[in-house]
Amino acid sequence: MTSIARLRDFVVRFTVLHERGLDRAALQQEGAGLLRSLVAQDDWLPEEFAQPHPERYSQYLLHCDPLERFSVVSFVWGPGQKTPLHDHRVWGLIGMLRGRESETQFTRDTDGRFRVGETSYLEPGEVALLAPGVNDYHQVANALTDRTSISIHVYGDNIGGVSRATYDPETGAEKNFISGYSSAVVPNLWDRSKNKGAD
Repeated sequence: MTSIARLRDFVVRFTVLHERGLDRAALQQEGAGLLRSLVAQDDWLPEEFAQPHPERYSQYLLHCDPLERFSVVSFVWGPGQKTPLHDHRVWGLIGMLRGRESETQFTRDTDGRFRVGETSYLEPGEVALLAPGVNDYHQVANALTDRTSISIHVYGDNIGGVSRATYDPETGAEKNFISGYSSAVVPNLWDRSKNKGAD
């Protein structure tokens, strides 16, 4: 039976880390270590937050800080699914839990057009960082064509409520959006009556 204790411990530790008042770079560096520990084990994500959608990737909210200082989500990718080119406008951490993910970076020129950059890959247990003004424009995809991939993301805001944009990489034209979430509920982190002895 899945034990959500690892996710609960991560949320508690990340909250404590946030309370230290670190700058963005230090928070991301230390937070990356916490996320790396979380995605090192693939035995804690409830099945209802690991389900792919047949037509598009899913973004399930796992936790949002009560003050919306950070949020934790599972991104579930069906075979070959990908995002459009987009931004975040907040810092982020991406941890690979299951499968394989590709990330293609883009650089925006002064005329608003984009130049395609390098493509990198995340394997289970690995963590990547992103920050506005550094590497905030990218396209992400499930690098596997025959099975689901899942990544765990931490953002410096309630990412489902942040106004962001997708872009046409050739013209630079942008379209604003607020992503919301694929689920109407979050995991119950605080009920310790289940899996007695495992939590």
